[in-house]
Amino acid sequence: MNTFFDQLIEQQAAIELLTQVVAQNRIAPAYLFAGVDGIGRTLTANCFIEFLFCQNPDKPVNQKQIHSRIQQKNHPDILWVEPTYLHQGKRLSPKEATEAGVKRKAPPQIRIEQIREISQFLSRPPLEASRLMVVVEHAESMPESAANGLLKTLEEPGKATIILIAPGIDSLLPTLVSRCAKIPFYRLTDAGMIQVLKRHNFDDILSHAEILAMAQGSPGQAIYHWEQLQTIPVEFLNKVKKPPSNLRLALELAKEISQTLDSEAQLWLVDYLQHCDWQDQQKTGIIDQTFLKQLEKTRQYLLSYVQPRLVWECTLMSRF
Repeated sequence: MNTFFDQLIEQQAAIELLTQVVAQNRIAPAYLFAGVDGIGRTLTANCFIEFLFCQNPDKPVNQKQIHSRIQQKNHPDILWVEPTYLHQGKRLSPKEATEAGVKRKAPPQIRIEQIREISQFLSRPPLEASRLMVVVEHAESMPESAANGLLKTLEEPGKATIILIAPGIDSLLPTLVSRCAKIPFYRLTDAGMIQVLKRHNFDDILSHAEILAMAQGSPGQAIYHWEQLQTIPVEFLNKVKKPPSNLRLALELAKEISQTLDSEAQLWLVDYLQHCDWQDQQKTGIIDQTFLKQLEKTRQYLLSYVQPRLVWECTLMSRF
């Protein structure tokens, strides 16, 4: 029995596929771990790499040491890549940006400089393991220039494997997807959600039906929605949920949203308003997709770096 994936809850399809490729020694140059955020894709990548690195018939391996180094992200044969913000000419991870108190005006992205770093990393042989591994989180955040650069790298990966973590095949360039073996990930059942949230000491979320409804089978999203909810005052949320009665109030609220919330919080607010509008429609029995469609446009505009205040002005004016 394979114990390397014991930390995972559900995701049997992914576990079986990855176990088979290692057993048959048919490791692909690139994988696409496809599924929504927060359902175990990154954890699976770590488990898969540990499983792979422990398959060395030529010399004994220290599984505990390998596990520790993967968890601490200090293994010399693994490169972890995540979207970054650009602040004063310096790249910052989302965690670093939060710790530095940076006002995030646009979503983070995988930058062309990071793709060059991947190419440089793959230009050398592995130091300890049987192959080099690269894990690209939120690969969908790559602009086209970065994606094309990565495509060139995938053409000659050498003794290496690249794992792209993204929502699905539609979120990446088709030419990039065609180079990858697809590993599907699925939303968790209610029982799986409960198990994961309790394991990570988020029992309080289980009593908040609206958070669970927004998460839609993703424990990671449930935790994310919960943490975002804690940072935004209830009075502010109630104000935003209520349609403005006139143009002046809509413009004032748009200004307040764009000045008060950073880009990540604004995107979360879109999710929250979509959920609230849908719930209201279910209660009244009156189905009207107008505002839901407008909010979807709002999300796309915010992700496309359109001026946030203008985006919210258009969104809020559509409500009266």
